[in-house]
Amino acid sequence: MIELQITDGIAEVVLNAPEKRNALDASALTELADAFTRAERAGVRALVLRGEGKVFCAGRDISQVDPRTDDTIGYLRDGLQPLLQQIAAFPAPTFAAVQGAALGVGLGLLIATDVVYVAETAKFGSPFAALGATLDSGGHALLFERLGAHRTLDLIYSGRLMTGAEAVAAGLFSQALPDVSLLETTRAAAAHAAQGPTLAFIASKELIRGLRDERLGLWQSMGGESAAQAALAETVDYREGFAAFQQKRTPTFTGRD
Repeated sequence: MIELQITDGIAEVVLNAPEKRNALDASALTELADAFTRAERAGVRALVLRGEGKVFCAGRDISQVDPRTDDTIGYLRDGLQPLLQQIAAFPAPTFAAVQGAALGVGLGLLIATDVVYVAETAKFGSPFAALGATLDSGGHALLFERLGAHRTLDLIYSGRLMTGAEAVAAGLFSQALPDVSLLETTRAAAAHAAQGPTLAFIASKELIRGLRDERLGLWQSMGGESAAQAALAETVDYREGFAAFQQKRTPTFTGRD
């Protein structure tokens, strides 16, 4: 159900099981991890993650799950979490185009992606109460960080879903767009990033990761910026950027060293 397409240095990873709302079982997680591995090995300079059909990803595929024997830990901790960490560490800018619902695992995929463009009518939230379950895939951390405790628990208790427009207004994602222009805009953003200094973008990803995951303070982050800038000063793209500025021309970046 997972497809990988690579064109002009840009990867497109597609969740292609619209008949089941792109829900992901354990084997699909493995397929998705493999697609990201192959994209990385191909040296792509940007990646787009999207879903076919009316829904981005409805979450875990539980259609065949028996709750009495289900290996929840195996799916979430041993299968999903390493995948999300792999996506977050992908060595190029990543973008998601989100239409319809992105719930549970679908929301987790977005948390791990650098830039998330959503349809104005997309749906986000925690419908897990209907299953006697709780929000997973990193959803608590995302919602608490952006919405605070009261609004997060209100969404969890009520099961209400936010629209894409509401989610962006609340600071959850990058941009809310009309459905008809969502994919075109996302692809254009990825194409633009693919022409940029990839190593500099990776440095920024790592700095943001430190701020988010390690809770680095201002001076620690500033020290990290200084070290990253010194390392980038040794790259071809850095020298090309300076030369282009001084010569008043558009730089041509290779995206590597």
